[in-house]
Order: sequence, then C-alpha cells, then structure tokens
Amino acid sequence: METEDNKTPILNIAWTRYAHFDALSNDRTRANKRLRIWIAAFGVLATLFAILTQVYPKEWPALLGLALKWLLILTPLIGSALAAFSNQFYNGSDWLVMRAGAEQILREIFIYRTIMQKDPKRHEWLERRLVDIQRQIFRGLGGEMVLKEYNGPIPPYDDPNDPADDTGFENLTGEQYFAFRVENQLAWHMKKLKQRQAERVRLTIFILATGLASAFIAAIGGEFSIWVALTASLTAALVGWQGLRNLDAVIRNYSKVQLELMVIYDHWNNISPANRTDGDFYQMVENTEALLWSQNVEYIKAMQEALAKNKADDSLIRNLVQKAVDEDKRIKDGMEKVLLEGTEQALHEAGDTAIDTYQETFGSLAEEASSPLVQAELAAMQQAAAQAIETAAQGVSGISAALQSIAAEFDGVKIDGDTPVGVLNDLISRYPANTEPKG
Repeated sequence: METEDNKTPILNIAWTRYAHFDALSNDRTRANKRLRIWIAAFGVLATLFAILTQVYPKEWPALLGLALKWLLILTPLIGSALAAFSNQFYNGSDWLVMRAGAEQILREIFIYRTIMQKDPKRHEWLERRLVDIQRQIFRGLGGEMVLKEYNGPIPPYDDPNDPADDTGFENLTGEQYFAFRVENQLAWHMKKLKQRQAERVRLTIFILATGLASAFIAAIGGEFSIWVALTASLTAALVGWQGLRNLDAVIRNYSKVQLELMVIYDHWNNISPANRTDGDFYQMVENTEALLWSQNVEYIKAMQEALAKNKADDSLIRNLVQKAVDEDKRIKDGMEKVLLEGTEQALHEAGDTAIDTYQETFGSLAEEASSPLVQAELAAMQQAAAQAIETAAQGVSGISAALQSIAAEFDGVKIDGDTPVGVLNDLISRYPANTEPKG
C-alpha cells in the first residue's frame, strides 16, 4: 500500500540529488584512473623508445630508425600533455567532494526514515539539510558545479524485482534498517577489503619482480645494462600507482569500519527481538551513521593526501628516468652490497644513456633525416625516375633528328602518284623504327 512518504516529494528530491552526485563521482573517478594509467604507460614507452633508438642496428632500414626517433620525441610530449590535462581538470579532487556530498545526503535520508520518522517537521528538516549540503559541495568545487543528466532508477541500486530490497521511501523498522544498512555495509566492506588486499599483493609482487629483474640485468652487464632503465621505469610506474591508490591507508580504514560494524551487528543480534526498544533501534542508527560518516571522512582525507603526494608529473623523459633510478635503488636496498653497488652503477649508466639518447635525438632529428643512408635511399628513387624520363626524352630526340635529316635529303623531291617506286621505298626505309610493342 502506498504510504505518506511515497507522496512526499522531499525523499524523491533527496534520492535524486544523491544519484546525481554519486553517478558523477563514479564517472570522474573512473576517468581519472584511466588517465593516470595512460600517463604511466607513456612514461614507460618513452624509456623503451629511448633504448630501442640507442641499440637500433645500423644495417636495418634507416627510415624505420628515423620513425623510432620520432616516437621517442612524441611519446613524452603526449605523456606531458596528458599530465598537464590531469593537473588542470582532475587535480582538484572534485570527485571526492561529490562523494562526500552523496554520502552525507544518504546519511540524512536514513536518519529521516528512522530517528526522525515521528517528527512532524522532518520534511522541513531534510529540505534544510539538502540546501546546506549542496552549498557545501558548491563551495568545495570552487564555485563550479556541472551536473550530468541522470536517467537511472530512483533510488539508485534499487532492484524492483527483489521484494526484499529497500524501496527507499518507506519508514524503516529496526530489523529493516539492520538488514538494509548494517548488513549491507558490512558485506560491502568485507568484499572491498578482499579486493584491496589482493590488489596490494599483486602490486607488491610486480614491484619486487621488476626490482629483481633490474638487479639480474645489471649483474649480467655488458650490452644488456641499458635495459635496466626499462625495468626501473616499470618499477617507478608501479610504485607511483601504489602510492596513488594509497592501499595501506584504505585497508586500515576499511578494517576499522568492518570491526565496528561487527560490534554493532553482534550487539543487535544479542538483544532478543522481544526486548528490542526504540532506544536500542535509534542507538544503532546513530552509531552506524556516525561510523560510516567518520569512515567516509577518513577515506577522503587519505585520498586527498595521496593525490597531493602523487601529482601527475608533467616533466619530460630526463625526470622520468631519474625517478626510475631512485625508485629502483630504494627497492633493492638490503640486497648484498656488491650486487647493490653494481646494480646502482648500471642503473645510473642506463639512465644517463637514455637521457643522452633523447637529447641527441631531439637535437639532431633534422640532421638524421639528411644522413647519407637516408639520402641514398631517396636518391635511388629519384635516379630511377630520372632515368625513365631521360630514356623517353632520348627517344623523342632521336626521332626528331631522323625526321629532320630525311626532310633535308629529299628537299625538292615531289611526292605524289607519279613518284617512282624506288624513291618511295628509299624514303620509307629512312624513317626511324618504332621500338614499342604492338597491341
């Protein structure tokens, strides 16, 4: 049966505002994540092209080598452009501001449907809270709040085919709030904890693997030493991504919330249904919403600190290689002294080689295009075309000279029906032969 709350527009407005900020925060988070991945990828590619340019065999096509050098020039420039774009449009952590606003609206919605359900002025209270929250978001965004159109369900994440799902509009009992909020958030945090822990393990394995690869290549030495720059660049990219994700802080935060939710969960279940009072119900709501809001504030603070420490680097290849050297040195700290010193030396040599290669390439690209080998390939094509033209010109010139000679020799000779056959045959035999094939 339709209740009074279904007819009250304030809940629909609140859910709509929550849906707007939640969807936009998720979109901006995904876009920022993709952008950061591309920036790291272009940094690694720049190091790879610097190495390939250095070791490119001279007997291979010169034009291909020239293309590699152009890629070496363009790759860090594109990476720098993406970093500048990220710093301009994604460095303000606006999606975190929207996430905070969405979570705050969600908190007020649950309080409205539980603790405030017997208050006759709760509609005006929720309206005032929405005004305050939206103004806070507006100020947090620096006076620019651009919202996308939202066409999804209201409330979002509602499954109309699940009769046990929260419709979002009715007043909630203690059992309903426990199921829709406490159990739901406990399951969500347990799932996210497993995902974040698995991600942290994978990143640690990859970082150790690239660090060990750097040490192994450095130990081999010789012509392979330059490839240490690539493994160091991969290590730096992975360490930077790990810092941006701030997994240690996130896991600690989620673990704390999981623990406190389990305490609330156990306490509610420890009270028999017959002995549960409104006081127990309201205390559970107050504790849960305070916990979730505190967790949200800590999460946003941790992510803002991570963003500040991992601002997208818009420098070019020399800074990237130098950072890779520093990160690789940190990872190999604690290895055997001899191996560490050899690896560090190889890293510096490889990094310096990559830097010199980039500088030399950037300064002599035009000169490379006019190198003897490239010019020889172009000259060969020009010579072939010139010979074809010359052959055709010589043929035309020979025919013209032969015709002029015939005209001079038979000057004054009348050619008509009375001309003797011998004279005609002699004249025809003097014409130049056509060397073109018939047909």
